[in-house]
Amino acid sequence: MSFYTSLSGLKASQVDMASIAHNLANVGTTGFKKSRAEFADVIASNLAVAPTQMVGSGTVVKGNRQQFGEGNLVQSSSSLDIAIAGDGFFTLKPDPNKQGLAFTRNGSLRVDANQFVTDAQGARLQVYPVDGNGNVIATTRESLTDLVLAGTSGKPKGTDNVTLGLNLNARSVVPATGDFSRFDSSSYNEAISTTVYDGAGNPMTMTTYLKRTTPPVVTVPPAVEDLSSTWQAYSFVGDKPMTVGTGAAETPVVTVQFNTAGQLAAPVVSTFNSFMPPSGVAQQQIKLTVPVTTESTTKPFKVASQLQDGVEVGRLQGVTINEKGIVTASYSNGDTKPLGQVAIVNFSNSSGLRQMGNSNWQATGLSGDPTFASSGENGAGSLMSGMIEGSNVDITEELVGLIAAQRNFQANSKALDTSNQITRSILDLRA
Repeated sequence: MSFYTSLSGLKASQVDMASIAHNLANVGTTGFKKSRAEFADVIASNLAVAPTQMVGSGTVVKGNRQQFGEGNLVQSSSSLDIAIAGDGFFTLKPDPNKQGLAFTRNGSLRVDANQFVTDAQGARLQVYPVDGNGNVIATTRESLTDLVLAGTSGKPKGTDNVTLGLNLNARSVVPATGDFSRFDSSSYNEAISTTVYDGAGNPMTMTTYLKRTTPPVVTVPPAVEDLSSTWQAYSFVGDKPMTVGTGAAETPVVTVQFNTAGQLAAPVVSTFNSFMPPSGVAQQQIKLTVPVTTESTTKPFKVASQLQDGVEVGRLQGVTINEKGIVTASYSNGDTKPLGQVAIVNFSNSSGLRQMGNSNWQATGLSGDPTFASSGENGAGSLMSGMIEGSNVDITEELVGLIAAQRNFQANSKALDTSNQITRSILDLRA
């Protein structure tokens, strides 16, 4: 009888050491929760045996109970790294073609090739839908949706109008090089670059070169200085020269002429001939306006105003998650778009969850159905962005437990050896 009693103790110690070894092996696993082996004694009794005469028959493994205490929170540089301070689990969909859900405390997230936010195994993070103002629409299991980062935002618009308000220096000299060449800086006085957009919102560079054609008028004080001047403007979109007029009258030159006071009599408005942008989206036509605010003065050259009416497509630049779990994407055109609220769930009995590996769990009949909540509500913990929850394994505690399990194993092994010696002695007496 003592043989089987000691044998059950050996098996129990093995289970205890296996559980501790598993905990120690995952001390660096993000979101890992340790387990603790629990045992119960075995009593072989019947009504004919007095309570004071019953002898135990060993031990059995009652369970390997998971411990869902919070692990250490470690700061991260990624806004897609999130952690829960308190109770709760993130919700994942391991297979987009199935309805099953998984639950995790591992908030180390990334973006896959299709812009879905996933864990390291490709399971998609689940969020509640929100409206354009970031208000949550529904918080039920049926309303859960994959978190996907839209790569673009806004409707593009090609540039139709460019306005350049300038201050030109009336004392600028006429370039020594007679013929204009954009590749020769000595053939023009100034150059202004403007970002314009094609019909698909793709950026292009429109460069306008200014060349003075009349020399400064020399005046003798105290006469009022003559600020009159004539300039030629040459515009290019990329390598494409912009022209006005048709047929024999087609020219790349737009003339800007100032009177003696250095002012324009009227705005200079030139509608360039249509051209095909480098992207090949569609023919485009741009109108250049030099407003009457443009002046010829003795001050240095300055771009006073520079406007264009094109709109680019916003490119995804960053993602933020606030304390309420609202995920917001920001784009290069200044747009911000709320994408959803991170779903957090609770269970009436977390220890009943089934371990699936990769720091994931699955609901069972023992755990109960998940209760869907959000950050800081319905008993859920608070969501923290830029943080990672580490393992809740305490190495010192586990090593002490390992020593105790080893001693238990040795003691049961000694009891088993003693039982064998007694049995051998009895057999020797019979011989």
